[in-house]
Amino acid sequence: MNQSETVQRPNARPSARKPKSKWRGWWLRQLHTWHWMSAAISLVGMLLFAATGITLNHAATIGADPVVTDKAGTLPTPLLRTLRAPAATDAALPALVAAAVEDAVGLDPAGKPAEWSDTDVYVALARPGGDAWVSIDRTTGAITSEVTSRGWIAYLNDLHKGRNSGGAWSWFLDIFAGACILFTLTGLLLLQLHARHRPTTWPIVAAGVVIPVVLILIFIH
Repeated sequence: MNQSETVQRPNARPSARKPKSKWRGWWLRQLHTWHWMSAAISLVGMLLFAATGITLNHAATIGADPVVTDKAGTLPTPLLRTLRAPAATDAALPALVAAAVEDAVGLDPAGKPAEWSDTDVYVALARPGGDAWVSIDRTTGAITSEVTSRGWIAYLNDLHKGRNSGGAWSWFLDIFAGACILFTLTGLLLLQLHARHRPTTWPIVAAGVVIPVVLILIFIH
């Protein structure tokens, strides 16, 4: 009786461990897959945002000489009648006028809200890393434009902030942020699964939480 019990017990232990080991292996494969996929998606964006985080943090010490470019043109005479008083004071330029402006000075004001006065129409064309505007004289059709560029660092800084970068870039930022969240959460779960073999895991994680909290409480007022 005792011998049979001693024979059965060693066989029972591996069978009890199998389901747990199977699920652990499945979770590890899933987490590794989602972790590397989210890392691949967010790799370039994360490098960009880390680098521009440094340049933004030192923006006051990074000098930039704005470059201003002026251009001028004339609206075709047949289109002057389309510059009559619009239905709203912030109405966009008529499509034909916007196309003519782009041909004349290389700026596209289509669909942008305009400021209509008694003498002219002004369209602000803010952009990452600079500014631009177009003005059209409603009587003569004279087109005046100005483009200001503050350099690549300012351009990348504005992309970091999503400033004047349009809807497509805004969607990219949301997708990129989601990939970063997935990357960090799967990394945290992988830490949990491997922590028993790496005793310094949770002290390092705790330091990553405590250090910024202490800096905020002591140095930021």
